[in-house]
Amino acid sequence: MKKGFTLVEIMIVVAIIGLLAAIAIPSFMKARTTSQKNACINNLRQIESAKDQYSIEAGRTNGYQFADAGTAWSNLVGAAAGYIKAHPACPASDSTDAKGTAARSTHDYTVNVIGSNPVCAAVGGEHVLP
Repeated sequence: MKKGFTLVEIMIVVAIIGLLAAIAIPSFMKARTTSQKNACINNLRQIESAKDQYSIEAGRTNGYQFADAGTAWSNLVGAAAGYIKAHPACPASDSTDAKGTAARSTHDYTVNVIGSNPVCAAVGGEHVLP
């Protein structure tokens, strides 16, 4: 008597594995999207906190506009500024610039004026501070 599996048994196992994969993969994708959104919102919170600290120490009031994006990031990020250690990057961004660079931060986030929330420009406004 031969030992082994019949073709029908193997097909049933493959069908069950396919069904489980069809159920699990969308859940994993949703979890990934949610975690990217939460990471981005935390970056927005850090940027807002850095803007608040900068405005208090520099004596800036609500509505103060940074000269340009480069000035905003140089005032908020790095050892000299001390408000944020490294340039933030949205995990859902499609930017080709390296993470941790000013170019990537400028592509991913808009700092805005003091007193208004920063905006994630990387995903078309889906990531916003609550």
